[in-house]
Amino acid sequence: MPTHFLHIIDILGTISFAVSGAFLAMEKKLDPFGVLVISFVTALGGGTLRDMLIGNLPVGWLRNETAAGVVLSAAFVTMFFGRYLKHFTTTLFLFDALGLGLFTIIGIELGLSHQLSTGMCIGLGTITACFGGVLRDVLLNSIPLLFRKEIYALACIVGGLLYFGLKQLEMDADVARILCILAIFAIRVLAVQWKLSLPVFYNSGKDTNT
Repeated sequence: MPTHFLHIIDILGTISFAVSGAFLAMEKKLDPFGVLVISFVTALGGGTLRDMLIGNLPVGWLRNETAAGVVLSAAFVTMFFGRYLKHFTTTLFLFDALGLGLFTIIGIELGLSHQLSTGMCIGLGTITACFGGVLRDVLLNSIPLLFRKEIYALACIVGGLLYFGLKQLEMDADVARILCILAIFAIRVLAVQWKLSLPVFYNSGKDTNT
């Protein structure tokens, strides 16, 4: 990453998604190995696809042992201490929402470093933030959040547009990044709290999500 601040964002995003993946795996009553696998997939899946798309090979976590170490540490801490938390679902949701914002910025900045267009940069940010969750949900036999009517990827897109808007206003880069992260986090939290969702084009029936 081009700056120390972005490196911190990358580590925080990895921790957030690793913890959210571990919590969901624990909710599904997976064994410790299963928890580790889901943590790795959630935290590193989006970045892996992003790096493959732009030819950034070997993918980032194969060149940087820190990422694997962070995921392992976060997963083990979650397994040992997560059981003391009374509200698994709330904790999982908050870590997932935070990771969404953090990884969106990482993907956008990597796109900028490759001189991609604004739209492609936002697309990379959305992939980085969302695809690990897609893999996680598929492995756990759930319909991915990205494909439901919940506001998920849209939060990343809005946050990315905000970031480029702030850059046009020549705002300090780190301040713009923080505001983008907070905006994505807030959109995701408020959308769930207020039950906001994208419109659907079929008759509502019984929810079959597992």
